[in-house]
Amino acid sequence: MRCVNCVGCSWSRPSRAHGIISSGGHLSSRFYQCPSSSLSFRSSFLCCSSTSGPSDSNPESSSNRSYSYSRRWHNPLPRRRHPDQMPSSSRIARDWIDSDTTPVSQASERFTVVSYNILGDRNSSYHRDLYSNVSFPYLKWGYRKRLICEELIRLNPDIICMQEVDKYFDLFSMMEKAGYAGSYKRRTGDNIDGCAMFWKADSFRVLERENIEFSQFGMRDNVAQLAVLELRKSNKSRKILLGNIHVLYNPNKGDVKLGQIRSLCSKAHLLSKKWGDIPIVLCGDFNSTPQSPLYNFLASSELNVMEHDKRELSGQKNCHPTKVLETGSNFSNTITFSSWTNEEIQVATGQENSYWAVHPLKLNSSYASVKGSSNTRDSVGEPLATSYHLKFLGTVDYLWYSDGLVPAGVLDTLPIDVLCKTKGLPCQELGSDHLALVSEFFFEPNG
Repeated sequence: MRCVNCVGCSWSRPSRAHGIISSGGHLSSRFYQCPSSSLSFRSSFLCCSSTSGPSDSNPESSSNRSYSYSRRWHNPLPRRRHPDQMPSSSRIARDWIDSDTTPVSQASERFTVVSYNILGDRNSSYHRDLYSNVSFPYLKWGYRKRLICEELIRLNPDIICMQEVDKYFDLFSMMEKAGYAGSYKRRTGDNIDGCAMFWKADSFRVLERENIEFSQFGMRDNVAQLAVLELRKSNKSRKILLGNIHVLYNPNKGDVKLGQIRSLCSKAHLLSKKWGDIPIVLCGDFNSTPQSPLYNFLASSELNVMEHDKRELSGQKNCHPTKVLETGSNFSNTITFSSWTNEEIQVATGQENSYWAVHPLKLNSSYASVKGSSNTRDSVGEPLATSYHLKFLGTVDYLWYSDGLVPAGVLDTLPIDVLCKTKGLPCQELGSDHLALVSEFFFEPNG
């Protein structure tokens, strides 16, 4: 076990053969130590000191400035700060949880994936009603970008899937310096955000990429990405198919949401078959809760749409913070039905004469597969919340995987009471209204 400090976020597994802190103040392998932070991730880590808030001061350091006088006046009184710049007294920590079934395997047979909806800059401005509790400096893109990039660099994952990206080249310039290559797919129409993938350039080579524009199938302007990645250092020519999606938000459009997920799964299956039935990881903001029919569709591969109201397929309407905190659950027993038009049925199922939506993948959720604390997990093992703002408190982000892979561990999310103390995300320590999901995978020995 070890303490890892960071500005923004960091984490590490319980120490194995690699990643031990050296006397020089850094980790000898994958993980790096930073002087101070208010946010830490731990395997029974000690919490670290806090960061200060955003500053509008000149970024030029004092050592680079020239002065007219040889002597400086010294003010013995401490400099006063604006309240928004004061270090936070709260300490946010996330625990790394190893799977009970993790076997010993070579490092080259493992890889870590992050899925992160980073909150688009335009969305944070257009939907101020969702963030009225958030101090304005913490909504500024410059401040959030720093937190997000520092968080990701200290997480040190092999693969990153982002959603709601509208400043891709800002991110790319920083991630490239950290050794990542990337790709981006903007949403169609008048939208400026999209999905982005990053991968360690020295760990993976890209064999094939495919972008999905759902507007081509009459399913709004959302997009998804697919990529076939091959591990450079594996002796067994290990390949994975990576998928990244941001499903339509609108809760009333369950037919479109289902159609988007179904199409992603079908296209992922075809590309996996093309490269020899390689294992699949699907990341993203699926805009559906763990108790919803859409979640069950991903987990069970089928759904009879006529048994459900299309406005309730995602479960999002049950996740207003007031309702969740009052009931302790985002599940509703209320059953309502709305009529489905033939066009909606075809969008949802992909067929004219069938009420059944099906997909060809056998998927499991990495978080549901790795047992966590009752303080952070719901009845099916998913996080209690991966997103929090004034009108939503619940889980919509997932890391799904297929046969051939096994989750070695996950970075657990935060208890509801800790989230509520922030009064809404983003905040001083967290750069988005979503939490980053992190899972390490290993290839099945006989896969």
